Amino acid sequence: MRYYGWAPYVPVAERRAKAEKQLEKMRKKGLKVQPVLLSGRKIADSFWGKGWCDHMESFGDYANRLPRGRSYVRNGSVCHLEIQSGLIKAIVSGSSLYNVSITITPLKKTKWAAVRSACTGRIGSLIDLLRGKLERGVMEVVSDRKEGLFPLPGEMKFDCDCPDWAGMCKHVAAVLYGVGARLDHSPELLFLLRGVNHEELVDVSAAVTDAATAGTSRRRIAATGIADVFGIDLAGAADTLPPPPAVSAAKRPGPGKVSTPSADAQPSVGKPPTKAAPVTSERRNGTATVPFPDPLTGDAIRAWRLSLGETQTEFAARCRITPSSISQWEKKGKSVIGVQSRTLAALRKAWKLTR
Repeated sequence: MRYYGWAPYVPVAERRAKAEKQLEKMRKKGLKVQPVLLSGRKIADSFWGKGWCDHMESFGDYANRLPRGRSYVRNGSVCHLEIQSGLIKAIVSGSSLYNVSITITPLKKTKWAAVRSACTGRIGSLIDLLRGKLERGVMEVVSDRKEGLFPLPGEMKFDCDCPDWAGMCKHVAAVLYGVGARLDHSPELLFLLRGVNHEELVDVSAAVTDAATAGTSRRRIAATGIADVFGIDLAGAADTLPPPPAVSAAKRPGPGKVSTPSADAQPSVGKPPTKAAPVTSERRNGTATVPFPDPLTGDAIRAWRLSLGETQTEFAARCRITPSSISQWEKKGKSVIGVQSRTLAALRKAWKLTR
C-alpha cells in the first residue's frame, strides 16, 4: 500500500536486524529467501552481469535514481531476489521491507531469430556461452543496446510498495543492480527472463551425430568434452579414448567367400588403414617429409581433411576431438587457430599417421 510522506531514517544495521526477523517469519511460511550478497565493492564482474548493469546505466532517464540503488545493493539491502520468466520479484530493506516487482516483456521472435542467425556456428559450447567466452562480434550482437538480449525501458514495468511515487524508486534501482549481480553466477537466468532458450544459440547437432554414428560412450564425452569446453588439459584423457575407427580401402568379402589380394596390394603391418583418397607426399625410408602446418590455420585443417576424403565427423574421430571443433576451426579460414597442448599433440600424431 502506497502512502504520502517519508519515514524517519533508520541506520543500516538496525534495518538489517529488523529485516532478518521478518524474513525468518517468511522462511517459516515457505519462502526460499535468495539474498543478493556481494563479495566486494564490485556489483558484477562477468560479461553478462556487467553487460546488464552497463545497459541500465546507458539510459539517461535512470541516471538520477541508479546511484541510490548501487548503495542499497552494496550494503546488502536486497534481501530476496527471484527471477522468473518475464518477472523479477524482490524484497528490499528500507525503513521497512518493501516488495518490488519488475515485469519484463518477452524478447520479440524476430529479434531472437536475428540473434540466433548472427550467432550460428560462432559459439563453441553452452559453457562458453554462459561464461561469456565469446567472439567480439557475438558479444556485440547479444549486448546491442537496441537489438540485443537486454530489455529496453519500454519493455520494463516497475512496481514497489514504498511511498516514493517516482517511476523508478531507489528500491527498484537496487533490484536492477541485484539482477546484474545474480547474472554473474547464473547467466542463464537472463534467457529465462526474456522467454528464450539459450541452448538454441549453440549448434550441438554435430556432436549428437558423432555420438550416434561412432557409438561414443559417456566416458569419452566426459574426457574430451570437459577438456575442450574449459580449455584445459586433462592428464590421461587421450589414453581413455577408443582407437579411431579403421576404414578399409577394400570391401570385406561376404560370408563363404575368400578374398584374393591383387597384385598391387601391399602389406599394411604397423600402419593404420586410411580412406582410398591418396595423400600425395614424398617418403624416405617410411618417414613422411611433409611438415606439420605452421602456422596451423582453418584452411590447412580443411585441406588435410579433404585430402583424406573424410567427413568432419570421421576426421574428428581420427584426431580424437569433437566434430564441432573441426567445424569451428575450418570456419576460421586463413586465420591461425589456437589449440591446447594435448589437442596439438593429438593432431601431430594423426598427421604423422596420414602424411
